Amino acid sequence: MVIPREHGAWGMLLVPLVTGAVVAARSSINGGGLTLFVVAAMSLFWLRTPLEAWLGTSPVKAQSARERKLVLRTIVGIAALAVASIAALLWTGNYGLIAIGPVAGLAFAAQDVVKKLGRKGRMPAQVIGAIGLTSTAAGAYYVATGRLDRTAIALWLANWLFAGDQIHFVQLRIHSSRLGTFEEKVQQGLPFLIAQVALIAIALGACRFGLLPAAAVAAFLPVLLRGTLWFLRKLRPLDVHKLGFTELGQALLFGALLCAGFMV
Repeated sequence: MVIPREHGAWGMLLVPLVTGAVVAARSSINGGGLTLFVVAAMSLFWLRTPLEAWLGTSPVKAQSARERKLVLRTIVGIAALAVASIAALLWTGNYGLIAIGPVAGLAFAAQDVVKKLGRKGRMPAQVIGAIGLTSTAAGAYYVATGRLDRTAIALWLANWLFAGDQIHFVQLRIHSSRLGTFEEKVQQGLPFLIAQVALIAIALGACRFGLLPAAAVAAFLPVLLRGTLWFLRKLRPLDVHKLGFTELGQALLFGALLCAGFMV
């Protein structure tokens, strides 16, 4: 009821945050501001789970009076920490967060609306929500450097593109676990293949217009290769836990390559 259960969401929050901080380290960074931002981002992310449990909008609900009291105390404590850290950031002049915050908030609000569409809206809702989670890349870079510039937007875009691809691939694996032939996989995975082509086009377009460094585009190669090879492999039993760890490895590899691409 009080600890976020979405392990993938933790990665979508923290990997972008780290990439923003690492790329910012090319210049002198504001360590105090970055620390406050980390606290604020993690507090806001954490707050959603107990709040949904208290409101009864999640599968795990606070039911007894004792449970509701525990959850309410958790909400108050985390909210106080979030408000204090955000207030300190704004007090020290980080007004660019006023531009990033509403976009992330709107993404989460849209995610809740799309969720109500049922099963068909599950994956689109996750992709929309990833816009808010990956905003930590731009936020960390901005707070560390004081610049809400092209690099901040590029980091946000790159991390969101990767997150969207990862969400789509995991959903494809889950819903295609019994498909063995190449033809069956192509039929089921055609939307994913189209999305892979779109990812390449967007990344190359961002590079063409100077938003992404050419070396940073190479960060997408491992996930593009992973997605392509799945269509060529024979039927294997789906191990969800193994899939989670391999996708975590993909996220860490992407983050490292993206940082390296910006540092060249």
